[in-house]
Amino acid sequence: MEESIILKCPLSTEKSIRLMEAENKLVFLVSRKSTKIEIKKAFEEMFKIKPTQVNTLITPKGKKKAFIKLPMDQPAIDVATKLGIM
Repeated sequence: MEESIILKCPLSTEKSIRLMEAENKLVFLVSRKSTKIEIKKAFEEMFKIKPTQVNTLITPKGKKKAFIKLPMDQPAIDVATKLGIM
């Protein structure tokens, strides 16, 4: 699967920004068929940062969200600033 299809777009909701500040996590909408390993690999290739953990969730609307936890030496806010969501 191609990595540009796996990570669709970052979410910048109130909850995702709170997670970014408190737990150093980023939230992305991802392809419904992608696995946690594929999401981790795509994120690593795109941002050159190795995530420590990836959790996924399928919303009631049928969209899949990935909660990507970053290492403590890589602030999630810095990545969000590069993406233009902060």
